[in-house]
Amino acid sequence: MNILVTGGAGYIGSHTCVELLQAGYSVIVLDNLSNSKYEAIARVEKITGQSLTFYEGDLLDEALLQSIFSEQSIDAVIHFAGSKAVGESVEKPLAYYQNNVASTVLLCQVMARFNVFKLVFSSSATVYGHQEVMPITEEASLQATNPYGRTKLMIEEIFRDVGNAEKRWSVALLRYFNPVGAHESGMIGEDPNGIPNNLVPYISQVAIGKLQQLKVFGGDYATKDGTGVRDYIHVTDLARGHLKALSYIRDHEGVEAFNLGAGVGYSVLEMVQAFERAADTSLAYEIVPRRAGDIEVCYADVQKAKQHLDWQAVHTLDDMCRDTWKWQSQNPNGYEEKPKQNKAFQTQ
Repeated sequence: MNILVTGGAGYIGSHTCVELLQAGYSVIVLDNLSNSKYEAIARVEKITGQSLTFYEGDLLDEALLQSIFSEQSIDAVIHFAGSKAVGESVEKPLAYYQNNVASTVLLCQVMARFNVFKLVFSSSATVYGHQEVMPITEEASLQATNPYGRTKLMIEEIFRDVGNAEKRWSVALLRYFNPVGAHESGMIGEDPNGIPNNLVPYISQVAIGKLQQLKVFGGDYATKDGTGVRDYIHVTDLARGHLKALSYIRDHEGVEAFNLGAGVGYSVLEMVQAFERAADTSLAYEIVPRRAGDIEVCYADVQKAKQHLDWQAVHTLDDMCRDTWKWQSQNPNGYEEKPKQNKAFQTQ
């Protein structure tokens, strides 16, 4: 099968490309490299010993999409491409609706034009907003609380409407909880632009000495140690979930949502302690007042994915921290970009 991976040079996309290539799929990547680096693609090929086809370009470029679907015989799409910073989405909502929602509409239009109706979508647990009952099931109310989350929710609704109108569509909506970790080789991992927004890359940059200390927002929650609790999932487990979803949509029509998480919650301080073990160092941190809008506890019910996708997370918290540290210590400055091959940006 030929799989188009939008945003395939990104953190989760690159790990999924590794799993796809190792499973025998042919991979075509489209990425505008706005929040990723071509070096990730080069390393995917090095890890797997296999090549993929790469197009540098934007999902909003209809002519480019047309040419990709004309040149490549696409069987299914895994759709990662999009902007993903909550804070930035609050400051630039129109950019987020354009980049995330409008681009997905265009992608669906071109797919339908070429009779491609199978898609795995990179959604998010942010579609649940604030929930009182834990763990969160797929039947929980949907109530995104920021523009980023609302783009994910809108796209989910678009796919449901499209699926109702055209029964050939088969779409898996994968609601991620908190992806962390890196490939076990240490060759690919999370390489955020600027100061990280997420906990684990921030911790790893403190451990490597790039940042001075970690701020822990809130030490007075009603949890085991007073800090917030989240569901962290190893990025390799998450990548495997996309392959399971790909198998699922081959045999099923319609639109289905699945939680992808570990199904357990870890506190911020538990994550800090696990990282200290992995890096064999002490991490400087300061407990500061809660952030507005943060919730106390959030973790997934993953029974639906286990039952219907035959998938569950297998990596432990220590595995997540070990692999993050291996990536960070081997790549203290993330990907150090190498010159791109100059051939219409395809590698084959």
